[in-house]
Amino acid sequence: MQDTTYPEPGPSRAASRGRGNRAVVAVLVLIMLLGVLAAATWLGWREGWLHLSLDGKPAATASAVPVQNTQLIADRVATEAALAGAAAKVSALEQRLAELNQQAIAASGQATHAEALLLAVAARRAVERGAPLGYLENQLRLRFGQSQPGAVDRLLMASQKPVTLTSLDEEFERIAPRLAGGRQDEGNWDWLKRQIGSLVVIRHDDSPSPTPESRIERARYAIAGGRIDAAIAEVERMPGRDVAVDWLSHARDWVMTQRALDQLETSALTLPDPVQVATPAATSMPGPSASASAAATPAPAAQASTAP
Repeated sequence: MQDTTYPEPGPSRAASRGRGNRAVVAVLVLIMLLGVLAAATWLGWREGWLHLSLDGKPAATASAVPVQNTQLIADRVATEAALAGAAAKVSALEQRLAELNQQAIAASGQATHAEALLLAVAARRAVERGAPLGYLENQLRLRFGQSQPGAVDRLLMASQKPVTLTSLDEEFERIAPRLAGGRQDEGNWDWLKRQIGSLVVIRHDDSPSPTPESRIERARYAIAGGRIDAAIAEVERMPGRDVAVDWLSHARDWVMTQRALDQLETSALTLPDPVQVATPAATSMPGPSASASAAATPAPAAQASTAP
């Protein structure tokens, strides 16, 4: 009989079993790597680090600036734009208030001029009628007491002893017949010389007649027209001027009173204007576009710093 030899089964089975274990380990490691890669891809897509494109086009690369920084920059730009708009509105309101203040000051100055002028006109009407000033006395002292004290005192005296054009005219008519005659103490010789002197009068053609009768007529016309200065000049050149002492005194008082009234009216028209308030200059504020550009300028630096 032939002896049949069989190989030892131990070593070959161990070798095949070892190869099978290594294959299983390799598969497990591969599966683990695929799982880690899938998890990393999902996490990157969720956080915005990766952009997947399903249409076959290359996906855009993600920005290096975090989304939070971009939102902060946008909020800052919006806030600065709102502040710039509010500052512009405040500046416009300040200018409008300054304009209203100027208008109020101008209106106040005009009202002051008008009140002073009305007071002077009221005083003139009272004096020309010979009526007492009454409540106007205190107003005259308050309004013109410091600037025109002499004129105010003159008006107060005139109100106590009023002299009007009517009273001057009536008084002149009473003394007119005696103005053409001589003085009360005139003697015969003086009267004769005056009569002889009036016979021959030498004058220019354009000069007024110096006869007493002509002077009386000119004085009447001057009084009727309110030109008391001219009437005084005619009366002072008449031979009987001594009888017109009282009339001359009253006429001079009337002239001084009229001058005082003129001074008050001139002062009312030339009162100093109120102090003008300087208008504040408009504040130049940066517009929203400038603020936006200023805020967006540091963005590249931030991207460079956060880039890997």
